[in-house]
Amino acid sequence: MIASIYGEYGETIFTEGADSDLLDIEGRYAGRGGAFVVLEGAGGEIVGSHAALPVDPGRGLLTFRRLYLDRSLRGRGLGRSLMDWAVNWGREHGFRRVEFWSDTRFVDAHKFFGRYGFERTGEQRQMHDGALPYSEFFFARAL
Repeated sequence: MIASIYGEYGETIFTEGADSDLLDIEGRYAGRGGAFVVLEGAGGEIVGSHAALPVDPGRGLLTFRRLYLDRSLRGRGLGRSLMDWAVNWGREHGFRRVEFWSDTRFVDAHKFFGRYGFERTGEQRQMHDGALPYSEFFFARAL
């Protein structure tokens, strides 16, 4: 599913770098105090995902990762359900703030983040850990 979404942007999964977490989801999320959820389609295939990962529990800081939804299911409220899960998970675990980076090419996702109350801070970073160089915007909000 994630490979399909990357393909929409001419990108590929790069498990030797930026996507190495996908090789050990249990260890990289639950093993670090976080959580990773998936949505399953009618045939049992994965059609969506989202993850919450502590950054600094002492400061109540959390990050979100891997919010993806199959193209055919976008606009039906499932992305909101995934985000609701992540925000509620963060609150239930005592986090007060979430910050994350998002690929600059994910324009529709950025609109969604804005509607959900996330602010794009203006920070942008250049990344070289993928199959190709890319850049990301920074988003944040209180929980």
